[in-house]
Amino acid sequence: MKADKIILGVLGGVAVGALLGVLFAPEKGDKTRKKIMDKSNDYADELKDKLDTLLGTINKKYEKIWSEGENLIAEGKSKFGDAKHEGETLIAEGKSKFYDAKNEIKNTSI
Repeated sequence: MKADKIILGVLGGVAVGALLGVLFAPEKGDKTRKKIMDKSNDYADELKDKLDTLLGTINKKYEKIWSEGENLIAEGKSKFGDAKHEGETLIAEGKSKFYDAKNEIKNTSI
């Protein structure tokens, strides 16, 4: 939204400047139109540079956020895998202890 306001402000400034230049021009129309065109081109180039810079900044931030998201997902998958493995180990240990206790009870009953 801030970029929109900047663009509108620059374009509005160019339009007002061109209008005032025509109204108060001490030179012939051809020279005045050439000056207005040159100034308009300068403003357009400046605006294009600012937009390119803005888009570059947005693109870098997007890539950084995307990369951080991928890293978080990979880290989450790794932690999930570790927890799953730990859970499977605990279940195996629990089963082993259960069967040991069962066998011990069975052997003491005999």
